[in-house]
Amino acid sequence: MIDKEFYWYLDHQDELVKKYNGKYIVVKDKDVVGSYNSTLDAYIESKKKFEPGTFLIQLCTPGEKDYTATFHSRIKAA
Repeated sequence: MIDKEFYWYLDHQDELVKKYNGKYIVVKDKDVVGSYNSTLDAYIESKKKFEPGTFLIQLCTPGEKDYTATFHSRIKAA
């Protein structure tokens, strides 16, 4: 569902970086609806207005290095 938001981000990345470089932007319906200093702030504020899973939180930086995130669990596999 949010893949259209990510592809929109990719198509507009250069212009978005000029305006929001280093910020976490929230994209919904192919529009930036907020910019924040952290993913937590972006999520908390966005879920007040939108259903989780209907918006994209993306660190707005040039290049491809911030397209994905890896999360590590402290739970050891059995």
